[in-house]
Amino acid sequence: QQGLAGSPPIRVLVGEHHETLLRALRHLGIGTDAVVQVDLDGDGTINVDALKVEIEKDPDMPTIVSLAAGDLNRGAFDPFDDVIDIAHAHKAWVHIDGAFGLWVASSPRYRHLVKGLERADSWATDAHKWLNVPYDSGIAFVADPESHRIAMTIPAPYKVEVENVRDQIEWGPEWSRRARGIPLYAALRTLGRNGVAEMIERSCDLTREFVEKLGKLPGVEVLTQPIINQGLVRFLDPGGDHDARTDEVIARINATGEAWFGPTQWQGKRVMRISLSNFRTTGDDIERALDAIEVAMEN
Repeated sequence: QQGLAGSPPIRVLVGEHHETLLRALRHLGIGTDAVVQVDLDGDGTINVDALKVEIEKDPDMPTIVSLAAGDLNRGAFDPFDDVIDIAHAHKAWVHIDGAFGLWVASSPRYRHLVKGLERADSWATDAHKWLNVPYDSGIAFVADPESHRIAMTIPAPYKVEVENVRDQIEWGPEWSRRARGIPLYAALRTLGRNGVAEMIERSCDLTREFVEKLGKLPGVEVLTQPIINQGLVRFLDPGGDHDARTDEVIARINATGEAWFGPTQWQGKRVMRISLSNFRTTGDDIERALDAIEVAMEN
């Protein structure tokens, strides 16, 4: 009821994270000064021992630990079970950002990557990514439904309440909104669990095929192999300015209209990010993209 006015400081411990986390903290009034960057392991996931050290610096401080289910660049997954053991022992809230990676839970081949996610306090994911439904379709899950409802519910004398019927006005920030859930419901009903799993596995297979073939081209350096549907490469410059060369080749590829790739920064290097999630992508599309890349590298 008093909001964050006069509340004790809150810290947010993070590993690899998306910039939207920072925006969310601003909107919540927590602020980005609350963010503490925890050291990473060599694979880019959060270091469990470093996390424990950070928590124990002030074990009674209200704490949120934000983990990644498929980080933006590599598609890596933090070690959920190990982190949650430590965080919950200190009464910290554990959130999992699974904008696209959370959907691997549907796949027998990939669900080991999200082992332990059911123990988290909250998840977030997007259906407009891997499920290919229209924007915007973000989804938040809270493990304690009563805490979720109480945080969102505002009584009003003009509201019509029906007993034993879930009213969405009590579960989200908007009082009026379009029925965003219908496209998602239709997609899940059409695909089913097996259909979602097949779509994800095909996407991951095509990403691996693409990165493997791309890595065989002269002047291409593969920096990370796909864990799921992400890969990182850069283009090498004979003069040594690999960053400028990478940005130049990306711009040329995108100008063809055959494919689109985004640049990103990884371990101090400018790189090209590969992320494949469209259900209509086929092997023929991979070959067209490779051809466009070869042409862009020649010019």
